[in-house]
Amino acid sequence: MGVKLTVNQLNEAWIASGDKVTDFNDQINMALNDDNFSAEAMSELKNKRDNEKVRRDALREQLIEAQAEQVVNMREEDKAPLTKKENNLKDQFVSDFVNMVRNPVAFLNTVSSGDTNGSGGTDSAAGLTIPQDIRTMINTLVRQYDSLQQYVRVESVSTSNGSRVYEKWTDVTPLTVMDAEDGKIPDLDNPQLTIIKYLIKRYAGIITATNTLLKDTAENILAWLSSWIAKKVVVTRNQAIIEVMKAAPKKPTIAKFDDVITMINTAVDPAIIATSSLLTNQSGLNKLALVKTAEGKYLLEPDPTKPNSYLIKGKQVIVVADRWLPNTGSTVYPLYYGDMSQAITLFDRENMSLLPTNIGAGAFETDTTKIRVIDRFDVKATDSEALVAGSFSAIADQVGNFKTTTSTAV
Repeated sequence: MGVKLTVNQLNEAWIASGDKVTDFNDQINMALNDDNFSAEAMSELKNKRDNEKVRRDALREQLIEAQAEQVVNMREEDKAPLTKKENNLKDQFVSDFVNMVRNPVAFLNTVSSGDTNGSGGTDSAAGLTIPQDIRTMINTLVRQYDSLQQYVRVESVSTSNGSRVYEKWTDVTPLTVMDAEDGKIPDLDNPQLTIIKYLIKRYAGIITATNTLLKDTAENILAWLSSWIAKKVVVTRNQAIIEVMKAAPKKPTIAKFDDVITMINTAVDPAIIATSSLLTNQSGLNKLALVKTAEGKYLLEPDPTKPNSYLIKGKQVIVVADRWLPNTGSTVYPLYYGDMSQAITLFDRENMSLLPTNIGAGAFETDTTKIRVIDRFDVKATDSEALVAGSFSAIADQVGNFKTTTSTAV
């Protein structure tokens, strides 16, 4: 029997596999520029690259499952006990969920005539609304994955649309010196306000449930459902956040070590430098990891407080998978910098829902039940100067300016 890998070991293996994929891509690019091009060698490189991609993705899936299992198997003393009302809601939710999967038509008739789980909703189009304590379990899992939501500002809203007033950053001028006692005091420069409007959107996905699922315990059903929804929530919200990030002001292409330091020191206002961080994709991280200072040290510094995390001049480097934050072309890597919590706000409607069918969406042909999950949120840019977007193809090592002197004998 093989040894079961820990979450940290899986994470390290996943990163190492991703580095191998990047190396194979670099070798393929070099081979294409080689005058002694060999179709056989190219085919072998591509096969190695593709095999490593499959291994990388498999490790990623295994890592996600291990993280979910870690949360599900959390020690009892680490879990916040549910109140009697929350326990009743959870039991009712599981009962409704099983009934919903077994007989979707009958369940829809039930929700059309009244509220099934005490959540206050009777919208038959929404189906089964997920109660608060289950959403808490899902959010706990979300935080275990590579969620960008933890870096932006999240505001819970109870309406499908609305607006918020934000103060725009402006250059504040000093007060005027009054030489004359009876001089007229000038007006101050008033703060500039901007209105940010949000419109909650629906994001949906479908999961297939088998009859075997219904034979599991309530806890297993909840763990399975919560893990699946959490993964989908992370991917969906990450994609929406990245789309907003792409609109950030562009900075000149970074070409050398000093450009990275200049970006950290000058790209955003001094007021938010202390809370700013860097963000790149996995390929970009690999390239940054190879850059050296003039003393021969690596630019990336291990974060002593977080395993498998890195810093540059004390700034955290957030890493996103290449599939969600791709390169521009094949070798132009993204590098964002700033305070994402001030730059972006996610308006969370907190109204996830489930709706089943055993007839449509291919369920009839496969004798299964399809369950549609809907998440409701919107993402908006709130401070256009709190985040900047840079990019790089290759960053040259820092060049030392050490000078040697020679003494001349007199």
